[in-house]
Amino acid sequence: MTYEELRRDPAVNVYIAQADASLSALGFTEHSFPHVTRVAQIAGDILEQLGYPERTVELARIAGYLHDIGNVVNRVDHSQSGAVMAFRILDRMNFPPEEIATIVTAIGNHDEGTGVPVNAVAAALFLADKSDVRRSRVRQKADISQDIHDRVNYSVTDSRLVIDAEKKTVELKLTVDTQVSSVMEYFEIFMKRMLLCRQAADRLGLTFQLAINGQMLL
Repeated sequence: MTYEELRRDPAVNVYIAQADASLSALGFTEHSFPHVTRVAQIAGDILEQLGYPERTVELARIAGYLHDIGNVVNRVDHSQSGAVMAFRILDRMNFPPEEIATIVTAIGNHDEGTGVPVNAVAAALFLADKSDVRRSRVRQKADISQDIHDRVNYSVTDSRLVIDAEKKTVELKLTVDTQVSSVMEYFEIFMKRMLLCRQAADRLGLTFQLAINGQMLL
């Protein structure tokens, strides 16, 4: 079973769509197909650029695509409920136990509240997920002044995660419109994520760097 085959599974796509619908009702930023597809691609790209086996890259993409399905149950502890759901889905698809274990571990550890980058796939998923900060994820653009998360996401006009395998660095490059939100507000809500990105990078043998508007901050 490949990542592209998984993406065509009707049940999987129902869970992703409904999970995002629940988050929309709660006022969260977009967590639907644009987000999970981007995370899947970036997670796989990270491991591919670092020379991991092709199948490991594929497992990272699968984990990225499935990582937020737990929101269909509840936002609280969605990484754990998502891991359980992913187990059922992957078992139905006859994935071998060792691959299920790798994917489930990554999904169960992707939330900054409880997650730890315990293996390479988990680390790649964490970096990919937490780097997806961008204007197009904001739903209620007219109300960004009322919500700091919307305001910070809306302020980011460009976001790129750059791997330098030779220098052993992974750099999150952000372009922030400071007329919308200050750099300080970014750190106010995302500092814990950035510190855990350091741990994830370290798991991959990399140094994490953060640059905002061309200035290196971490």
